Amino acid sequence: MDFNDIIGHEQNILKLQNAIRNDSVAHSYLFEGPKSMGKKKLAFAFAKTLLCEEKGIEPCNKCLSCLKFDSGNHPDFDMISPEGNSIKREQIEKLLHSIRMLPYEGIRRVYIIEDAYKMTSEAQNSFLKTLEEPPEYAVIILITDKSMSLLPTIVSRCQGIKFSYVEKERIEKLLINKYGCSEQKASFIASFSNGIVGKAVKLAQSEEFRKLRDDIISAIDDIIYSDRFRIFSLSQIFVENKENIDEILDLLMIWFRDIMIFKATGDTKFIINKDKIELIYKHSNILSMEKVSNIIESIERTKEDVASNVNFQLAVEVMLLKVQQEV
Repeated sequence: MDFNDIIGHEQNILKLQNAIRNDSVAHSYLFEGPKSMGKKKLAFAFAKTLLCEEKGIEPCNKCLSCLKFDSGNHPDFDMISPEGNSIKREQIEKLLHSIRMLPYEGIRRVYIIEDAYKMTSEAQNSFLKTLEEPPEYAVIILITDKSMSLLPTIVSRCQGIKFSYVEKERIEKLLINKYGCSEQKASFIASFSNGIVGKAVKLAQSEEFRKLRDDIISAIDDIIYSDRFRIFSLSQIFVENKENIDEILDLLMIWFRDIMIFKATGDTKFIINKDKIELIYKHSNILSMEKVSNIIESIERTKEDVASNVNFQLAVEVMLLKVQQEV
């Protein structure tokens, strides 16, 4: 594990390496960005570099410190993760006790707090004590996709490292070269993952995702052509995959978006479901622009309802009834 294993985020890597080079490493960092963006991977590479015996701007991967880090047995490194749904005060107090001890090896102790926004209010207040007067040798990296859930005083005491989306072309290249995806599959997943490398890699290796996509498209096709009762099959897909509701809604949204784009332009250049062009063409000949627009609006409304914790089953049923009416 080192910086070379990270796709994108060059500016963040350069910023952290310059801090090491200039001996200006901060005591606390806040790595912020969407899930699966690479925050944890970069945090690990940075931590490993800080602990490396060579004291360079990247880990040597050969010294005893690097070997211990890779094996998960470095005495001066610790990661705090949620226990259940939260990071509890007891976990932070354990960190506070540990951080008061001098490094066992080298000159630093490094801590990563994963999903830092899950710290309870008591845990955050305890953690503030460390941020107010951190030991000279300590570096703490908070990882979060919801900084608004952290106390403003915690955020203000950390150096922010923002993570942005990775270009679609770079993700495609990764999926083709490293994970053996076809060009069409890589193109679809790269678009669907919306610039999130971790999500793209996970989907590329998921047979369940491939089947889920095929089942949804098959159900839509049946509903449009003949079997309107197939809407109940689509409803069952939602029920059986409730934990993947965001992906299901995105798959639906992208499908009807492709139909709308093709109807408006007649061009396949901007189609995401490129491996389903013939079906997109057939559906676009049957559905009017108005109907497609209404379906997309219904899906968008359902995404908002689900995000707002509206009754799941009710939100899905209302949307499916709307789809059935339009087709």
